[in-house]
Amino acid sequence: MSPRMKILAVAAIAVIIAASGYAYWRYMEMKEFEVEFVFAYQDRVADLASIVAVELGYFQDEGLKNVKTMMFHSGPACVEALIYGKADFGTMGDTTAIIVASTGQPVKIIASHGGGENRHRIIARYGSGIESIKDLVGKKIAVKKGTSTHGGLMLLAKKYGLNLDPYLVDMSPSDQLTALAAGAVDVIVASEPTPSIAEVKGYGYEVATCGGLNNTYPILLVVRTDFAEKHPKVVVKVLKALIRATEFIREHPKEAAAILANLTGIPTEAVEKAMSYHYYQVKLDDEVKNSLNSMAAFLKEIGKIESLPDLDEAMDDSYLREALEELQTG
Repeated sequence: MSPRMKILAVAAIAVIIAASGYAYWRYMEMKEFEVEFVFAYQDRVADLASIVAVELGYFQDEGLKNVKTMMFHSGPACVEALIYGKADFGTMGDTTAIIVASTGQPVKIIASHGGGENRHRIIARYGSGIESIKDLVGKKIAVKKGTSTHGGLMLLAKKYGLNLDPYLVDMSPSDQLTALAAGAVDVIVASEPTPSIAEVKGYGYEVATCGGLNNTYPILLVVRTDFAEKHPKVVVKVLKALIRATEFIREHPKEAAAILANLTGIPTEAVEKAMSYHYYQVKLDDEVKNSLNSMAAFLKEIGKIESLPDLDEAMDDSYLREALEELQTG
């Protein structure tokens, strides 16, 4: 064989090896995205990005063919699914995430995908005689304990120097509307869309929001640490799907409202009103971190957590940074 033919043969072999290596790499990458995982989320307006991503198939568009979903009415239910290994991802409000972080559970906060400082509202039933925050003393107040809404109410009570704990009735948002309409409670404190539904159906009126307290009440995406370490590319894909969903909500708010209305049976008018109290963006910036630190300090002050969690350790923005980079370069 001539020297020239030898060179060509070696070059051909190198090309074949390189092609085989790339094909194997692509095969392994595709196998990675075939992993089965469970995404737990909520039927709340704050979690609309998750709802849109699920309903419009954005996870599948990212190549995540084996995603399973679980939908709950509150963040604590998502936490329970995470802790007991029934879910790999879960969405929750700030108070819930802080409580979980303070107990050292093996999870990571990887992004916020929505929030709004006025998304928790206080609605009183007609005839209750409640005109201001101070009138809540002595009234039956329905709130789901351990949630971001509960944390916001406690912050508000502190601002006005009130102790509302003796009057709180632990109740899920799904039961609050019935209780308010029946007169079983005087007030409900809930995140959207529950307050807007109450107003649209004529069950009650707004007394106040939990806004103006140095808190944006971010809703957070939390992942099991072991899953994230084993499947980092899947975590990035999940975040890309949520980013796409937030863009859809901002560009097509009426269509997004219709998705939630069709899914839950909530009047579209109530959904659109509820959405106006929110922002929809995937981020883990200083605003989110400062909000979490502020709420954590308050929860420690009032004894809801024994010690301040190391939020720098609990949060990991590396997956989000990679997702954003891929979207910019893709």
